[in-house]
Amino acid sequence: MTVISLFEAMAAALSAAILIMLPIELWSRRRSLNIAALKEMAASAGVLLPALATSGLVLAFVSALMTTADALTPWRIPTTWWSALLCLLLVDFLFYWDHRIAHRVRSIWAVSHSVHHSSHQFDQTTGLRVSFTDGFISPWFYLPAVLTGFDPLLVAASFGVMVGYQQWLHTETIGRLGWFDRVFNSPANHRVHHGSQDHYLDKNYGGILIVWDRLFGTWEPEGEQPVYGLTTPIGSSHLWTVHTAEIGTLWRDLKAAGSWRDRLRLLLAPPGTVAP
Repeated sequence: MTVISLFEAMAAALSAAILIMLPIELWSRRRSLNIAALKEMAASAGVLLPALATSGLVLAFVSALMTTADALTPWRIPTTWWSALLCLLLVDFLFYWDHRIAHRVRSIWAVSHSVHHSSHQFDQTTGLRVSFTDGFISPWFYLPAVLTGFDPLLVAASFGVMVGYQQWLHTETIGRLGWFDRVFNSPANHRVHHGSQDHYLDKNYGGILIVWDRLFGTWEPEGEQPVYGLTTPIGSSHLWTVHTAEIGTLWRDLKAAGSWRDRLRLLLAPPGTVAP
């Protein structure tokens, strides 16, 4: 088995954590589960449908983007077990910045990443709650890995491992894990990331490693119980509303802005920024 095929198998196995974790969650919540909670879980899973429907377009786009970047790279890093680990480390580092920018640039937050944070519940189905637009935005952040000389297939496989790792993090059934929480992303760290309290906002961006957050000052350990969802709840689990609520708010603010300079500022400023 090549290292790339091993990474691909790891990505699939990690993503399949939902098949184990979700039944455990349902069992642990069996006394508190109600129709509303089940409908919210179904809604989170349903949000994935547009992403699945556009997966062919995303694959073609990513392939063209990475192939072009590879053609512009005058050197190659041979794919070995050691270089694969370095590639995974680099991809995880790039994800930190991809994720951080998605939270701090309002246009990206509105059209893409706000979808993932829009549920007031936190469980394995939350990991499925992603916008189809992410497949056209996120790949740009991983071009440096290809331009460094890593095989685009290895970069893609590393990305798959990093994303697959995060599936098990979406749970309340696993508590704090001591030293593990200080080195790796964990359920406790990711619960903080989904919290809407002021001191939890824009924290814990890491994919596999949480050390990036500790290094760049964005780590927050779990204290009080997080209140999940957006700071201004959208009040709906309808597929269309989940995908467009933040876009609509941004559009109204853009129309109300007094100049094109103010509109540009709104597009690039953090979420919550209002026009002067």
